[in-house]
Amino acid sequence: MDVRLIIKQRLEELGLEQRDLAAAARVTESYISQLLTRKKAPPDVGRTGLYERMNSFLKLPKGRLSAIAAAQRREELKQKLAAQPSALFKEVRQLVMRKCKAEKQSAVRDIFEKQPFGELEQLVTQKLLEVTKKIARAESKNEAWLSAAAKHQNCSLEKMRAAIPEFLATDLFNIYRDHCRAFLDPMIESWDIDLKTLSMEIVLNRRLAPIEFVKFQFAEVRSDPPQEEPGLRAFLRHPAISADITESETQILKSLQFGDVRPNELFYYRTLQNLRDPLHFQGMISTPIKLLRNSGKADRQMQLDSRKNAIHRWAKNSPVPAKR
Repeated sequence: MDVRLIIKQRLEELGLEQRDLAAAARVTESYISQLLTRKKAPPDVGRTGLYERMNSFLKLPKGRLSAIAAAQRREELKQKLAAQPSALFKEVRQLVMRKCKAEKQSAVRDIFEKQPFGELEQLVTQKLLEVTKKIARAESKNEAWLSAAAKHQNCSLEKMRAAIPEFLATDLFNIYRDHCRAFLDPMIESWDIDLKTLSMEIVLNRRLAPIEFVKFQFAEVRSDPPQEEPGLRAFLRHPAISADITESETQILKSLQFGDVRPNELFYYRTLQNLRDPLHFQGMISTPIKLLRNSGKADRQMQLDSRKNAIHRWAKNSPVPAKR
């Protein structure tokens, strides 16, 4: 079943015109005409509320038009994937090449011309389309942006507002000259790509875009190994507290990450002792550990004993004052 035939049939049954449907759907009459004459593909169901508005206006059962459109798009996509992809419209390819960085144009053009619509051309066009659609979607209710875009195109504010849903509904295989003239051309200043890593950079027009620069990375890039913390380095160089540390314990300490505060060697020493505390591995110990019934009293006693031992060591190692 064809969504275009359903729309035409309901318009005839209700005695309505294409301009009435365009006004209800909040798109241009030209878009409805191109949609019904198969010059434009039916838009994706999940991208706009176009089908919901048309469905309500045509008094169809709820969700019927979007369900038909989804089934039709799936079938058309299967046919496109099975067939050899056709080249972009001449004006679209010309725009893509014109926006390419000057020193890369020759190499990119050679790759584009080897295939009608090859992987590189699809990748570049898709990313340019994604960036501009993201901006158009975010700014679609911004009156200042709409006015600036309409002024750039020398068209009315209403026409620019109606063109946005049409542009958001398009995809890589259904991009037209009007989309390039209204959105891609004014928004994109230039683009560049590394043909080895496919890292792509897009420079945007700051008058119509909230950001100036977008970068995409497609190749795996090895990151530099993390720098060793000075405190950990000092701890590992202190034989009295790190002589018996194992390789696995060292890796655990190296994997710790911190914010602005830098830990010292004492922190790593205490962390290592916590790792070795058998209370952390009760499930791995064959003999269960018996906890004291009065654990609070036992903890206080251990603290007192520790303080006494520290005072004793300090008194033993402190220098004796000279007699007068």
